[in-house]
Amino acid sequence: MRYFAVSGTRGTGGGPVSVVGAPAEVAAPDASQVPNSEFSRPVPAASALGVSLGEFVRTYLGGGQGAGLDRYLSPGLKVTAPKAAPYARVEVEDVAANTEVAAGQAVPADGAKARVRIRVRGEDTQGVHWPLLYRAEVTARAGRWEISALEAGVTGPTLGTASPSPTGTALSGDAR
Repeated sequence: MRYFAVSGTRGTGGGPVSVVGAPAEVAAPDASQVPNSEFSRPVPAASALGVSLGEFVRTYLGGGQGAGLDRYLSPGLKVTAPKAAPYARVEVEDVAANTEVAAGQAVPADGAKARVRIRVRGEDTQGVHWPLLYRAEVTARAGRWEISALEAGVTGPTLGTASPSPTGTALSGDAR
């Protein structure tokens, strides 16, 4: 496994981050520096939250440029899907939450919130598997879970084994 870092700057007023340097190979992160994960409660795939997140990820990455994403998002949240979703198949490997209420089968009362980590495996049209990691905040509303914030490109502990890519590079500290 190989790891790379890039330099970036944030625009004025908290604007978007711009990559300003070429990737540089770096040493693997020290395992002792990785904090314990806040996502310690597994979310069952068949639960209301598990099903909703699975549908969202497949819509987000499924090549339809995000058509239909709004049904999974809290009012006012705008999420733009990747322009060229190169995945022939998208599979949610697991979801973990930071609260017990999110790990339950039922949707709690309106306003309940949780943070979740969504581990995804995308398969491109050439059969290469890409491990992807997202974090989101979810909010219960009208008998369903909605995404109220979405993070991508997060770093964290290694996700475990992954299929090697042609280049063997790393994304966000995880195997690619």
